[in-house]
Amino acid sequence: MQTTVLITPERERRRVRKARERAAADVVAAARHTRQQSARAEHDAQRTERRSTTYLPTAGEPGPATLRTPGRFRLPKHQDTSATWGGAYPFLAEGGLGSEGVFVGQDLYSGSSFVYDPWVLYQRGLITAPNVVLAGIVGAGKSALAKSLYTRSIPFGRRVYVPGDPKGEHTAVAHAVGGRAIMLGPGLANRLNPLDGGRRPSDIDDAQWAAQVAARRRDLLGALAETVLDRALTPLEHTAIDFALADTVRSTEVPILPMVVDRLLAPNRRDDVDGRLAEDGRLPGHALRRLVAGDLAGMFDGPSTIAFDPDLPMTSLDLSRVAQNTTAMSVLMTCASAWMESALLDPAGGQRWVIYDEAWRLMQHPALLRRMDAHWRLARHYGIANMLIFHKLSDLENVGDQGSAMRALASSLLANAETRIIYRQEPDQLGATATALGLTRTEQALLTTLGTGQGLWRIRDRSFVCQHQIHPDELALFDTSARASGVPRNFKNAEASFG
Repeated sequence: MQTTVLITPERERRRVRKARERAAADVVAAARHTRQQSARAEHDAQRTERRSTTYLPTAGEPGPATLRTPGRFRLPKHQDTSATWGGAYPFLAEGGLGSEGVFVGQDLYSGSSFVYDPWVLYQRGLITAPNVVLAGIVGAGKSALAKSLYTRSIPFGRRVYVPGDPKGEHTAVAHAVGGRAIMLGPGLANRLNPLDGGRRPSDIDDAQWAAQVAARRRDLLGALAETVLDRALTPLEHTAIDFALADTVRSTEVPILPMVVDRLLAPNRRDDVDGRLAEDGRLPGHALRRLVAGDLAGMFDGPSTIAFDPDLPMTSLDLSRVAQNTTAMSVLMTCASAWMESALLDPAGGQRWVIYDEAWRLMQHPALLRRMDAHWRLARHYGIANMLIFHKLSDLENVGDQGSAMRALASSLLANAETRIIYRQEPDQLGATATALGLTRTEQALLTTLGTGQGLWRIRDRSFVCQHQIHPDELALFDTSARASGVPRNFKNAEASFG
């Protein structure tokens, strides 16, 4: 509007120019009036809102229920450590994991109930792997915690597999929950054929099932031979085992180990074209013969006399009869893993706990360690929560040599477990434990002060200190110290053992 006075039509009459200027002025005035009206309406609305809002008086509402002082609350400034403030102000404690899952005990920092369920936490995105590592010295209560976690999960529809129980601790628990404990060892009537096909998953066709069974049998025979020979097989030895297994399967529907051993030591002439197959399979054949006719005979040398029922709430393999024979125990574990594997790796099998007790023994054998690592990596896909039970985390340093593949596999088990439960540790183990788990100095110092049944729970990047609470009936079933203490199981005091 200001520039219009500089540009005017040529020979414009004065009357027309005055009319145009008056029209422009009217437009500007109308716009200004509209803005003023809008601002006035907004101001009136805000004033009306302020007048209609009721505020509490500074001293609070009158009456006995005010719970406020008439003066302002003034607190002098004070500086202290976060540990002190955590005790002075309970509302600064960790909020917990929620109420969904299995009751464990009491959170000693907040005083609230502590509930844990790896599948629930995985569904909520709080963890990315449902595996658990549990470590603690003898007598700290870690065994009772493991049994509580998996038995209290059974009413939620979970099932429990214990593929190796060196001390037979889980046998009574399996019977109590309606499951089964399978005991194998020299002189017993039970036989386990590791070459059984197992239970067929519901989502594969005939060709896939046949290929899966054949691959499992080859892997199992190779793992058994490696365990007995205490070394890796050569390509020629693998080939000899493949030919022996294929020839056995052609002659019988369900092969057994003696048949495979016979064909390793005396191959079929049709397969042994150059006459060298017998020499290639001689050492693996004699290694497997030890399971058939040697000191490990009587467990795997015939058809299975027991059946694995994956629908039972709990199945445990009792290895207490062979606990002193390291080779026999590793062979049993290898066979049991293959025996359970078809049901364990069934995506339609539901959610299952797999408990590896006395893990330091099992991890000494490369074949077992590789199987455990495979199960841990596939845990999310198959709905499995693996639990590895140690005495101390420095046991991982005894697996293989520094920089070896076995040491790397053992470390990966810890890396793939986002729930780490640490019970009381000896002072000389604090450095290794803190390094392995990335503990703070406060958490590290806490480990030597924990009482029986108390544990530091590291769940991803969160920490809790929990007091495990156990029912007297559970204690009578779970207690592993009755034999040493000489006190009958049914008369143990729950508070004496678990605070």
